Amino acid sequence: QIHEISLGLSQAYLIRARVGCVLVDTGMPGQLGRIMRRVKSLGWGALTLIYLTHAHLDHAGSAAALRDATSAPVAIHWADAQALAQGETCLGSLGSKRRLIQRFVPELEKILNYSGVQADILFEDGDDLAEYGLEARVYHTPGHTLGSSSLVVEEKVAFVGDLASNTGKPHLQRYYAEDWSLLMQSVIHMQKLGLQRVYGGHGRGFLPSKVFDELVLS
Repeated sequence: QIHEISLGLSQAYLIRARVGCVLVDTGMPGQLGRIMRRVKSLGWGALTLIYLTHAHLDHAGSAAALRDATSAPVAIHWADAQALAQGETCLGSLGSKRRLIQRFVPELEKILNYSGVQADILFEDGDDLAEYGLEARVYHTPGHTLGSSSLVVEEKVAFVGDLASNTGKPHLQRYYAEDWSLLMQSVIHMQKLGLQRVYGGHGRGFLPSKVFDELVLS
C-alpha cells in the first residue's frame, strides 16, 4: 500500500510495511506537520524509516525535524551523505537559463534554516529493507546527484526521486545533473528492470512501465 503526499515543490510517499510505515523523501523544511498528520490518519503505525532518494533541499528539507519527532532513522546512499550533513544542494551543470536558480538555492537554504542532517544509515547499491518490514531493494542511480538512489519494492514498484518526473508531460531529469552520462546509464538500468509503476520526485501519480520505458533524455 502506497500513500502519496503532495508537498508543493515535490512529492513524498508513505509505504505500508509489515510493522509501521516507511517514508520516501520529506519535502522542503516545514513539512513536519503535514507528513505527521498523514501518518496518523492512515493508521499504519509508526514511521520506522526515512528514506531519502537524494540530498537536495526539496527532498531532504524536513528529514531532521521528522527524525526528532519520531526517532525514525534517516537513510541515504553514502555518496550523498556529506551533502546531506552539510545541508548542501548540489545542482551540478545546468543550462544558462537556470544559473540564476543555482545562485539562489544557497540563499533559500539560509532563509529556510536548512542545516542538513547526519544520516543514521548509509545505503549501498543492492541493500535491502527487510529489517524495516519491506521487500525492497536500493538501486544506486547516480547522475542527478552522485548519491541519488531508487527504491524498488517487490521488484515492480520504484521510487526514483528526480530521475523522472510526472509534472506536465512525463519526462526524465532534464534540468540539473552532477554527471549527465551517469544519469543516462541509471535511466537505462532502471528501464531494464521490467517495473510496473514508477513514482517520480515531482508530479502527482505514477508513470506506468510503458511510459517510463519509452522516456529518453531530451
